Amino acid sequence: MRKGGMALALALASALVAWSCGGGGSSSPAPTPVPGGGSSTVTITITGQGNTKAFSPNPATVSAGQTVVFKNSDPNGQVHHIILDDGSVQTADIPAGASSAPVAMGTSGSLTYHCMNHPGMVGAFNGATAEPPPNCNQAYC
Repeated sequence: MRKGGMALALALASALVAWSCGGGGSSSPAPTPVPGGGSSTVTITITGQGNTKAFSPNPATVSAGQTVVFKNSDPNGQVHHIILDDGSVQTADIPAGASSAPVAMGTSGSLTYHCMNHPGMVGAFNGATAEPPPNCNQAYC
């Protein structure tokens, strides 16, 4: 018991010292890892331009499980309403200077989206490319 007991006693004493010297400060929980790494929310800025310049970044990289927030920085004061082209997700109206509620992304696939109010404003996720509708002749085309 001498060698084994001594090693056990030393290990317990070290653990006790480490535990008692915790610092007395507040403890904060460890951050929760995000699938795919990085932040759990991706912010896409609505620029107030047309075509693929309507959103930044474009295309954006989003992993499954992350959320997307659209921030309306349109200097023209326009309201925007974003919808995925497959119809699976959409925001409420986003007034100028406001941001959408976080939109949960159920996939990390290549997806495209546009503004329902201005169909010439197009964006994409994960390497996809979006094109404005043909013969687009309204604002933001």
